[in-house]
Amino acid sequence: MDNITITKTLNVKKKYDIIVCGGGVAGVAAAVTAANNGYSVLLIEKSNILGGLATLGLINLFVPMCNGRGKQIIFGLCEKWARLSGKYGYDTIPEEWKNGEPKKPTDIRYIQRYSPNIFALQLTEELINSGADILFDCIACEPVMDANTCKGVVTESKSGTEYYACKMMIDVTGDCDVLRRGGVPVVAGENFFTYVAKMITLESCEKAVKEQNIYKAFTDISGGKINLFGDNQPEDIPKWSGLSVDEVTDYLIRNQRMVLEKLKNTDRISRDITHLPFMPQFRTTCRLDADYALKVEDAYKHFDDSICAINDFEHRDHLFEVPLRCITRKDYPNMLTAGRSAAGIGYGWDLLRVIPVAIITGQAAAHVACMSIKDKIGAADVNISLLQLSLEKDDIMVHFPDEYIPEDKTVVIHGKKAAQIDGGHL
Repeated sequence: MDNITITKTLNVKKKYDIIVCGGGVAGVAAAVTAANNGYSVLLIEKSNILGGLATLGLINLFVPMCNGRGKQIIFGLCEKWARLSGKYGYDTIPEEWKNGEPKKPTDIRYIQRYSPNIFALQLTEELINSGADILFDCIACEPVMDANTCKGVVTESKSGTEYYACKMMIDVTGDCDVLRRGGVPVVAGENFFTYVAKMITLESCEKAVKEQNIYKAFTDISGGKINLFGDNQPEDIPKWSGLSVDEVTDYLIRNQRMVLEKLKNTDRISRDITHLPFMPQFRTTCRLDADYALKVEDAYKHFDDSICAINDFEHRDHLFEVPLRCITRKDYPNMLTAGRSAAGIGYGWDLLRVIPVAIITGQAAAHVACMSIKDKIGAADVNISLLQLSLEKDDIMVHFPDEYIPEDKTVVIHGKKAAQIDGGHL
Protein backbone atom coordinates (compact mmCIF):
# COMPACT_ATOMS: atom_id res chain seq x y z
CA MET A 1 0.00 0.00 0.00
CA ASP A 2 1.68 3.19 -1.20
CA ASN A 3 -0.82 5.73 0.13
CA ILE A 4 -3.92 6.14 2.24
CA THR A 5 -6.76 8.65 2.26
CA ILE A 6 -8.09 9.95 5.58
CA THR A 7 -11.40 11.80 5.68
CA LYS A 8 -12.93 13.20 8.84
CA THR A 9 -15.98 15.33 9.51
CA LEU A 10 -15.49 17.57 12.56
CA ASN A 11 -18.03 19.63 14.40
CA VAL A 12 -17.05 23.02 15.79
CA LYS A 13 -16.03 22.28 19.38
CA LYS A 14 -16.16 25.96 20.34
CA LYS A 15 -15.91 29.40 18.75
CA TYR A 16 -13.44 32.07 19.89
CA ASP A 17 -12.61 35.60 18.89
CA ILE A 18 -8.89 34.79 18.89
CA ILE A 19 -6.96 31.55 18.84
CA VAL A 20 -3.32 31.76 19.90
CA CYS A 21 -1.22 28.81 18.74
CA GLY A 22 1.82 28.33 20.98
CA GLY A 23 2.31 28.98 24.68
CA GLY A 24 5.73 30.55 24.72
CA VAL A 25 6.13 34.00 26.25
CA ALA A 26 4.89 35.66 23.05
CA GLY A 27 1.80 33.46 23.03
CA VAL A 28 1.01 33.99 26.70
CA ALA A 29 1.47 37.76 26.27
CA ALA A 30 -0.91 37.75 23.30
CA ALA A 31 -3.53 35.62 25.05
CA VAL A 32 -3.42 37.56 28.33
CA THR A 33 -3.60 40.92 26.56
CA ALA A 34 -6.54 39.96 24.34
CA ALA A 35 -8.46 38.36 27.22
CA ASN A 36 -7.86 41.39 29.45
CA ASN A 37 -9.39 43.49 26.68
CA GLY A 38 -12.61 41.48 26.84
CA TYR A 39 -12.15 39.10 23.90
CA SER A 40 -12.66 35.33 24.03
CA VAL A 41 -9.30 33.61 23.66
CA LEU A 42 -8.05 30.05 23.33
CA LEU A 43 -4.35 29.29 23.81
CA ILE A 44 -3.16 25.96 22.40
CA GLU A 45 0.09 24.57 23.85
CA LYS A 46 1.66 21.25 22.83
CA SER A 47 3.61 20.74 26.07
CA ASN A 48 2.57 20.64 29.72
CA ILE A 49 3.89 24.03 30.85
CA LEU A 50 3.95 27.55 29.45
CA GLY A 51 6.95 29.61 28.46
CA GLY A 52 8.48 27.81 25.48
CA LEU A 53 12.20 28.44 25.14
CA ALA A 54 12.06 30.70 28.21
CA THR A 55 11.11 27.73 30.42
CA LEU A 56 11.06 24.39 28.60
CA GLY A 57 14.08 25.42 26.56
CA LEU A 58 16.08 26.60 29.61
CA ILE A 59 16.83 29.96 27.97
CA ASN A 60 15.88 31.58 31.26
CA LEU A 61 17.18 35.08 30.66
CA PHE A 62 15.54 38.43 30.14
CA VAL A 63 18.34 39.85 28.01
CA PRO A 64 19.15 43.57 28.43
CA MET A 65 16.07 45.78 28.26
CA CYS A 66 17.99 49.06 28.18
CA ASN A 67 20.30 51.01 25.89
CA GLY A 68 23.46 50.38 27.89
CA ARG A 69 23.45 53.96 29.22
CA GLY A 70 20.92 53.52 32.02
CA LYS A 71 17.81 54.19 29.94
CA GLN A 72 15.13 51.51 29.84
CA ILE A 73 13.63 50.82 26.41
CA ILE A 74 11.41 47.77 26.84
CA PHE A 75 8.47 48.00 29.24
CA GLY A 76 4.96 46.56 28.99
CA LEU A 77 4.31 43.00 30.11
CA CYS A 78 8.04 42.39 29.80
CA GLU A 79 8.75 44.75 32.68
CA LYS A 80 5.95 43.21 34.74
CA TRP A 81 7.09 39.64 34.11
CA ALA A 82 10.79 40.37 34.58
CA ARG A 83 9.99 41.60 38.08
CA LEU A 84 7.42 38.85 38.67
CA SER A 85 9.89 36.12 37.71
CA GLY A 86 12.01 36.98 40.76
CA LYS A 87 9.13 37.27 43.23
CA TYR A 88 9.08 33.62 44.34
CA GLY A 89 12.40 32.44 42.93
CA TYR A 90 15.93 33.72 42.59
CA ASP A 91 16.72 36.85 40.60
CA THR A 92 19.81 38.48 39.15
CA ILE A 93 18.58 42.01 38.53
CA PRO A 94 21.60 44.28 39.08
CA GLU A 95 21.52 46.53 42.14
CA GLU A 96 21.47 49.59 39.86
CA TRP A 97 18.10 48.45 38.48
CA LYS A 98 16.49 46.96 41.60
CA ASN A 99 14.22 49.97 42.07
CA GLY A 100 13.64 50.83 38.43
CA GLU A 101 15.62 52.97 36.03
CA PRO A 102 18.80 54.34 37.68
CA LYS A 103 18.86 58.03 38.50
CA LYS A 104 22.35 58.32 37.02
CA PRO A 105 23.78 56.93 33.75
CA THR A 106 25.31 53.48 34.04
CA ASP A 107 26.84 50.93 31.72
CA ILE A 108 25.36 48.13 33.84
CA ARG A 109 22.56 46.60 31.81
CA TYR A 110 19.10 45.65 33.00
CA ILE A 111 18.87 41.85 32.85
CA GLN A 112 17.15 39.13 34.82
CA ARG A 113 17.85 35.41 35.09
CA TYR A 114 15.15 33.41 36.86
CA SER A 115 13.93 29.95 37.82
CA PRO A 116 12.37 28.54 34.63
CA ASN A 117 10.05 26.18 36.50
CA ILE A 118 8.70 28.78 38.91
CA PHE A 119 8.24 31.27 36.08
CA ALA A 120 6.26 28.66 34.14
CA LEU A 121 3.87 28.32 37.08
CA GLN A 122 3.51 32.09 37.23
CA LEU A 123 2.66 32.27 33.54
CA THR A 124 -0.13 29.75 34.10
CA GLU A 125 -1.50 31.95 36.87
CA GLU A 126 -1.26 35.04 34.65
CA LEU A 127 -3.16 33.27 31.89
CA ILE A 128 -5.92 31.87 34.11
CA ASN A 129 -6.40 35.22 35.86
CA SER A 130 -6.93 36.89 32.47
CA GLY A 131 -9.88 34.63 31.68
CA ALA A 132 -8.32 33.05 28.59
CA ASP A 133 -8.92 29.34 27.95
CA ILE A 134 -6.02 26.94 27.48
CA LEU A 135 -5.49 23.46 26.11
CA PHE A 136 -2.31 21.78 27.36
CA ASP A 137 -0.82 18.70 25.70
CA CYS A 138 -2.62 19.69 22.51
CA ILE A 139 -1.18 20.25 19.05
CA ALA A 140 -2.48 22.89 16.65
CA CYS A 141 -2.28 20.71 13.57
CA GLU A 142 -3.43 22.99 10.81
CA PRO A 143 -5.67 25.94 10.04
CA VAL A 144 -8.94 25.61 8.17
CA MET A 145 -8.70 28.09 5.31
CA ASP A 146 -11.32 29.83 3.20
CA ALA A 147 -9.11 31.27 0.47
CA ASN A 148 -6.65 33.46 2.45
CA THR A 149 -8.76 33.66 5.60
CA CYS A 150 -8.36 31.37 8.59
CA LYS A 151 -11.71 30.06 9.83
CA GLY A 152 -10.31 28.00 12.70
CA VAL A 153 -7.75 25.44 13.81
CA VAL A 154 -7.76 21.64 13.85
CA THR A 155 -6.19 20.16 16.99
CA GLU A 156 -4.97 16.75 18.08
CA SER A 157 -4.97 15.74 21.74
CA LYS A 158 -6.12 13.02 24.16
CA SER A 159 -9.63 14.00 23.06
CA GLY A 160 -8.81 13.09 19.47
CA THR A 161 -9.10 15.36 16.46
CA GLU A 162 -11.15 18.50 17.13
CA TYR A 163 -11.91 21.82 15.46
CA TYR A 164 -12.07 25.27 17.05
CA ALA A 165 -13.34 28.27 15.10
CA CYS A 166 -11.97 31.81 15.36
CA LYS A 167 -12.11 35.31 13.94
CA MET A 168 -8.35 35.90 14.29
CA MET A 169 -5.43 33.48 14.55
CA ILE A 170 -2.03 34.36 16.02
CA ASP A 171 0.70 31.82 15.23
CA VAL A 172 3.36 32.03 17.93
CA THR A 173 4.50 28.43 17.69
CA GLY A 174 7.95 29.89 17.05
CA ASP A 175 8.20 27.86 13.85
CA CYS A 176 5.24 29.23 11.85
CA ASP A 177 3.75 25.73 12.04
CA VAL A 178 0.16 26.88 11.49
CA LEU A 179 0.97 29.65 9.03
CA ARG A 180 3.04 27.29 6.87
CA ARG A 181 0.27 24.71 6.76
CA GLY A 182 -2.19 27.40 5.78
CA GLY A 183 -0.14 28.28 2.72
CA VAL A 184 1.18 31.56 4.12
CA PRO A 185 4.61 32.41 2.63
CA VAL A 186 7.41 31.92 5.16
CA VAL A 187 11.22 31.98 5.24
CA ALA A 188 13.23 29.10 6.71
CA GLY A 189 16.27 29.86 8.85
CA GLU A 190 19.41 28.13 10.07
CA ASN A 191 20.44 27.08 13.55
CA PHE A 192 23.90 26.47 14.92
CA PHE A 193 25.23 23.60 17.01
CA THR A 194 24.05 24.81 20.40
CA TYR A 195 22.60 22.82 23.31
CA VAL A 196 22.75 23.64 27.01
CA ALA A 197 21.46 21.66 30.00
CA LYS A 198 21.43 22.55 33.70
CA MET A 199 23.33 20.62 36.35
CA ILE A 200 24.52 20.80 39.94
CA THR A 201 27.82 19.71 41.43
CA LEU A 202 29.05 19.31 44.97
CA GLU A 203 31.21 22.34 44.37
CA SER A 204 28.30 24.47 43.11
CA CYS A 205 26.13 23.33 46.03
CA GLU A 206 28.88 24.30 48.45
CA LYS A 207 29.05 27.73 46.81
CA ALA A 208 25.27 28.12 47.08
CA VAL A 209 25.35 27.31 50.79
CA LYS A 210 28.28 29.63 51.37
CA GLU A 211 26.57 32.54 49.61
CA GLN A 212 23.06 31.55 50.79
CA ASN A 213 21.79 31.78 47.23
CA ILE A 214 20.20 28.76 45.51
CA TYR A 215 20.95 30.26 42.08
CA LYS A 216 24.63 29.52 42.66
CA ALA A 217 23.86 25.80 42.86
CA PHE A 218 23.20 25.60 39.13
CA THR A 219 25.78 25.36 36.40
CA ASP A 220 25.66 24.48 32.72
CA ILE A 221 26.75 21.50 30.70
CA SER A 222 26.66 21.81 26.93
CA GLY A 223 26.54 19.63 23.88
CA GLY A 224 27.32 21.95 21.01
CA LYS A 225 28.34 25.39 22.20
CA ILE A 226 28.35 27.68 19.18
CA ASN A 227 27.44 31.31 19.81
CA LEU A 228 24.63 33.19 18.09
CA PHE A 229 27.03 34.44 15.42
CA GLY A 230 28.01 30.89 14.43
CA ASP A 231 31.66 31.23 15.37
CA ASN A 232 33.48 27.88 15.08
CA GLN A 233 30.50 25.92 13.80
CA PRO A 234 32.02 22.47 13.01
CA GLU A 235 32.26 21.82 9.28
CA ASP A 236 30.92 18.30 9.69
CA ILE A 237 27.83 19.43 11.63
CA PRO A 238 24.84 20.65 9.60
CA LYS A 239 23.00 23.89 10.20
CA TRP A 240 19.47 22.82 10.98
CA SER A 241 16.30 24.59 9.88
CA GLY A 242 14.47 22.54 12.50
CA LEU A 243 11.43 22.18 10.24
CA SER A 244 11.44 18.40 9.86
CA VAL A 245 11.28 15.55 12.35
CA ASP A 246 14.49 14.15 10.90
CA GLU A 247 16.41 17.38 11.53
CA VAL A 248 15.04 17.75 15.07
CA THR A 249 15.95 14.13 15.85
CA ASP A 250 19.45 14.48 14.42
CA TYR A 251 20.05 17.65 16.45
CA LEU A 252 18.85 16.05 19.69
CA ILE A 253 20.76 12.79 19.26
CA ARG A 254 24.05 14.53 18.47
CA ASN A 255 23.77 16.87 21.43
CA GLN A 256 22.45 14.39 23.99
CA ARG A 257 25.21 11.92 23.17
CA MET A 258 27.80 14.66 23.50
CA VAL A 259 26.49 15.61 26.96
CA LEU A 260 26.61 11.97 28.05
CA GLU A 261 30.19 11.60 26.83
CA LYS A 262 31.19 14.58 28.94
CA LEU A 263 29.50 13.07 31.98
CA LYS A 264 31.31 9.76 31.54
CA ASN A 265 34.57 11.50 32.36
CA THR A 266 33.35 12.94 35.67
CA ASP A 267 32.73 11.57 39.16
CA ARG A 268 29.20 10.13 39.08
CA ILE A 269 28.39 10.94 42.72
CA SER A 270 29.67 14.51 42.59
CA ARG A 271 27.17 15.92 40.10
CA ASP A 272 23.74 15.46 38.54
CA ILE A 273 21.77 16.82 35.60
CA THR A 274 18.82 18.78 36.96
CA HIS A 275 17.21 19.84 33.67
CA LEU A 276 17.56 18.72 30.08
CA PRO A 277 15.89 21.08 27.62
CA PHE A 278 12.42 19.74 26.84
CA MET A 279 12.36 21.30 23.40
CA PRO A 280 15.02 21.95 20.75
CA GLN A 281 16.94 25.12 21.57
CA PHE A 282 16.53 26.42 18.03
CA ARG A 283 16.23 30.20 17.79
CA THR A 284 15.56 30.92 14.11
CA THR A 285 13.68 28.07 12.45
CA CYS A 286 11.05 29.83 10.38
CA ARG A 287 9.60 33.31 10.19
CA LEU A 288 6.76 34.99 8.38
CA ASP A 289 7.59 36.35 4.93
CA ALA A 290 5.96 39.53 6.10
CA ASP A 291 5.25 42.86 4.45
CA TYR A 292 8.57 44.08 5.88
CA ALA A 293 11.63 42.46 7.47
CA LEU A 294 13.73 44.24 10.09
CA LYS A 295 17.43 44.58 9.26
CA VAL A 296 20.51 46.01 10.96
CA GLU A 297 20.48 49.07 8.71
CA ASP A 298 17.19 50.05 10.36
CA ALA A 299 19.02 51.11 13.53
CA TYR A 300 17.89 54.55 14.73
CA LYS A 301 15.10 54.73 12.13
CA HIS A 302 11.57 55.75 13.09
CA PHE A 303 8.72 53.87 11.42
CA ASP A 304 5.28 55.41 11.06
CA ASP A 305 3.73 52.01 11.79
CA SER A 306 6.00 51.11 14.72
CA ILE A 307 4.44 48.79 17.29
CA CYS A 308 7.35 48.94 19.75
CA ALA A 309 10.84 50.27 20.29
CA ILE A 310 13.55 47.75 21.14
CA ASN A 311 17.24 47.78 22.00
CA ASP A 312 20.12 45.59 20.88
CA PHE A 313 20.78 43.07 23.65
CA GLU A 314 24.39 42.44 22.57
CA HIS A 315 25.55 45.94 21.68
CA ARG A 316 25.16 49.24 23.48
CA ASP A 317 23.22 52.20 22.02
CA HIS A 318 21.67 50.45 19.01
CA LEU A 319 17.95 51.20 18.95
CA PHE A 320 15.27 49.90 16.61
CA GLU A 321 11.55 50.17 16.00
CA VAL A 322 9.48 47.18 14.91
CA PRO A 323 6.94 48.00 12.19
CA LEU A 324 3.50 46.41 12.20
CA ARG A 325 4.48 45.05 8.79
CA CYS A 326 6.94 42.64 10.48
CA ILE A 327 4.10 40.59 11.98
CA THR A 328 1.47 40.80 9.20
CA ARG A 329 0.88 40.07 5.53
CA LYS A 330 -1.72 42.23 3.86
CA ASP A 331 -3.01 39.32 1.76
CA TYR A 332 -3.74 37.16 4.86
CA PRO A 333 -6.04 39.52 6.78
CA ASN A 334 -6.74 37.53 9.96
CA MET A 335 -3.43 35.71 10.48
CA LEU A 336 -0.43 37.25 12.21
CA THR A 337 2.58 36.33 14.30
CA ALA A 338 5.01 37.67 16.93
CA GLY A 339 8.22 36.77 18.73
CA ARG A 340 10.79 34.63 16.99
CA SER A 341 8.68 34.20 13.86
CA ALA A 342 8.36 37.95 13.27
CA ALA A 343 10.19 39.02 10.14
CA GLY A 344 13.86 39.92 10.42
CA ILE A 345 16.90 39.46 8.21
CA GLY A 346 20.17 38.14 9.64
CA TYR A 347 20.92 39.83 12.95
CA GLY A 348 17.61 41.66 12.59
CA TRP A 349 15.97 38.29 13.23
CA ASP A 350 18.10 37.79 16.33
CA LEU A 351 16.88 41.14 17.67
CA LEU A 352 13.27 39.96 17.41
CA ARG A 353 13.57 36.44 18.83
CA VAL A 354 14.68 37.17 22.44
CA ILE A 355 12.38 37.05 25.47
CA PRO A 356 11.73 40.79 26.03
CA VAL A 357 10.92 41.47 22.38
CA ALA A 358 8.87 38.28 22.06
CA ILE A 359 6.72 39.42 24.98
CA ILE A 360 6.01 42.95 23.74
CA THR A 361 5.46 41.90 20.11
CA GLY A 362 3.03 39.27 21.41
CA GLN A 363 1.32 41.99 23.42
CA ALA A 364 1.20 44.20 20.32
CA ALA A 365 -0.17 41.37 18.14
CA ALA A 366 -3.08 41.00 20.56
CA HIS A 367 -3.95 44.70 20.27
CA VAL A 368 -3.84 44.38 16.49
CA ALA A 369 -6.13 41.33 16.57
CA CYS A 370 -8.59 43.02 18.90
CA MET A 371 -8.76 46.16 16.74
CA SER A 372 -9.11 44.05 13.63
CA ILE A 373 -12.16 42.28 15.08
CA LYS A 374 -13.68 45.48 16.45
CA ASP A 375 -13.30 47.43 13.22
CA LYS A 376 -13.93 44.45 10.91
CA ILE A 377 -10.73 45.11 9.01
CA GLY A 378 -7.58 43.19 8.14
CA ALA A 379 -4.72 43.11 10.65
CA ALA A 380 -2.42 45.02 8.31
CA ASP A 381 -5.01 47.75 7.83
CA VAL A 382 -5.83 48.74 11.40
CA ASN A 383 -5.70 52.43 12.28
CA ILE A 384 -2.04 52.94 13.20
CA SER A 385 -2.60 56.05 15.30
CA LEU A 386 -5.26 54.36 17.42
CA LEU A 387 -3.17 51.21 17.69
CA GLN A 388 -0.16 53.16 18.92
CA LEU A 389 -2.30 54.96 21.49
CA SER A 390 -3.51 51.58 22.80
CA LEU A 391 0.05 50.27 22.97
CA GLU A 392 1.27 53.32 24.84
CA LYS A 393 -1.58 52.94 27.33
CA ASP A 394 -0.37 49.36 27.78
CA ASP A 395 3.08 50.70 28.75
CA ILE A 396 4.84 49.93 25.46
CA MET A 397 7.35 52.47 24.13
CA VAL A 398 6.30 52.89 20.51
CA HIS A 399 9.06 55.29 19.40
CA PHE A 400 12.44 55.65 21.11
CA PRO A 401 13.35 59.25 22.11
CA ASP A 402 15.74 60.97 19.72
CA GLU A 403 17.88 62.09 22.66
CA TYR A 404 18.89 58.43 23.11
CA ILE A 405 20.52 58.38 19.68
CA PRO A 406 24.33 58.68 20.00
CA GLU A 407 26.30 61.23 18.00
CA ASP A 408 28.15 58.40 16.30
CA LYS A 409 25.39 56.33 14.71
CA THR A 410 27.77 53.75 13.29
CA VAL A 411 26.24 50.28 13.74
CA VAL A 412 28.79 47.60 14.54
CA ILE A 413 27.53 44.02 14.93
CA HIS A 414 30.04 41.44 16.14
CA GLY A 415 32.92 43.59 14.93
CA LYS A 416 31.42 44.36 11.52
CA LYS A 417 29.88 47.65 10.43
CA ALA A 418 26.36 47.50 9.08
CA ALA A 419 27.66 48.59 5.69
CA GLN A 420 29.88 45.49 5.65
CA ILE A 421 26.97 43.16 6.27
CA ASP A 422 25.63 41.99 2.94
CA GLY A 423 21.94 42.79 2.70
CA GLY A 424 21.58 42.92 6.45
CA HIS A 425 22.87 39.36 6.89
CA LEU A 426 25.57 38.69 9.45
